[in-house]
Amino acid sequence: ELDSNVEKLANFDDEILELFLEEKEIPNQKIEALFQSLVLDAKLFPMLFGSAKLQLGIADLLDAILKYFPPPYSKLENDNSEQELSALIYNFFHDPKLGKIAYARIFEGSIKVKEQILNFTKKNEEKVNRLYEVIAGTHLAVEHVQSGDIIAISGLTEAGTGDVLGSLSECIPANISLNASLLTVQIKAIEEKDYADLGLALQVLSVEDPALDFEWYKEEKELHVKVMGKIQIEVLEQIILQRFGIACAFEDPSVIYKETPAGSGYGIGHYTMPKPCWAIVQFLIEPGALGSGVVYKSLVRTSDVHRKYQNEVERTIPKALKQGIKGWEVTDLKITMVEGEDHQMHSRPGNFILATPMGIMNALNEIGTKFLEPIISFKITASDELLGKITAEIIRMRGEFDSPIIVNNKMTLTGKMPLSTSMDFPVKLSSLSGGKAKMNSKLHSYKECSDELGVERDFKGISPLDRSKYILKMRKALE
Repeated sequence: ELDSNVEKLANFDDEILELFLEEKEIPNQKIEALFQSLVLDAKLFPMLFGSAKLQLGIADLLDAILKYFPPPYSKLENDNSEQELSALIYNFFHDPKLGKIAYARIFEGSIKVKEQILNFTKKNEEKVNRLYEVIAGTHLAVEHVQSGDIIAISGLTEAGTGDVLGSLSECIPANISLNASLLTVQIKAIEEKDYADLGLALQVLSVEDPALDFEWYKEEKELHVKVMGKIQIEVLEQIILQRFGIACAFEDPSVIYKETPAGSGYGIGHYTMPKPCWAIVQFLIEPGALGSGVVYKSLVRTSDVHRKYQNEVERTIPKALKQGIKGWEVTDLKITMVEGEDHQMHSRPGNFILATPMGIMNALNEIGTKFLEPIISFKITASDELLGKITAEIIRMRGEFDSPIIVNNKMTLTGKMPLSTSMDFPVKLSSLSGGKAKMNSKLHSYKECSDELGVERDFKGISPLDRSKYILKMRKALE
């Protein structure tokens, strides 16, 4: 009797199907060629089993990758090393000797040592100091790399994970995104003398994992990172201790709320003293649809505010929205620059960088903001006898659920609930089911909630609403 996998393959090829039905021998070479073709066309997804810990199946896995998986994109047809550079940075690592190392995949074109390359994402150019091929954890210096290569680059100090180098081509995978971190946590060094070193260590880790979104609030001497759960906190604690030799402690994590305008209104930011300086901006802020993010436009003529200054205003807006009047990032709003004024003699780009947050915060302070809380979607699989207890817990947590699907005494339940009320629910679910229930969850959206249900936090640093101190800080005149 022929293998059942061959029977499945026969559904894709008439010649193999005919041989299968006639119970004739099917050449192994023909089977492997069809298998590779189906994998290449994403019609077949092979699964291999093994254990890296026990060193079982590793050789078979590597053989299968070489034998069945498609070669690099650029090697499928003609070599395209002569085309314009198109590469993707997928990771970073801080090497004690080599410094900040970017790991990238080259889809088109080539890179040479000492070459200036464009960061398409950041819209700037940086010089490639060195290039490396990475083989078994060893960095081998090379002078030139080309399409299809996976390489390490030193010298890209301003680049980040997910940045595109060169140009954005159709080779770059679409919809690359990082998992959203929904919790923020403060980290403290056990020994006060390690405070600065801990900050530097977290800077390194945040470069390697941008989702940490490390914030160093030096006025308050606070270190904060964003995490996805308590297990990640335990892992980070061990990494900091083992890799950097710093003992640290994590405070209780807090849900990351957001803010959105409660209405529409205007805000003015003006910075005209002490001279030489001159920047006046006025914004109209309006609520946007949930999930719309930040929509910005300018109605100001370049005769009133030069284009280069308007560009600085637009670049400053994301930073100005990092903290609102409730202490959280502001989103889902429309910002329109309706008036402005520069001065031929006194204006500088930095003047508008300073005035923009003042105008936006003045508007938000006037109209007020509402909390947005993270909502997670979930899928629970458990014994149907637990349905009543589980749904009661979900209702208590302000959640909602769809009609359960019950098959063979097993129920599957899907729905949504606030993260703030459900952080400990997986532990409770495990207790209710004796560890047999399974739950998967992910961020669904942010939705409005009342002020009573949100958590307000203090503004970190000096708020633009504190005009005098804010100007002194921005002018680096405040210790």
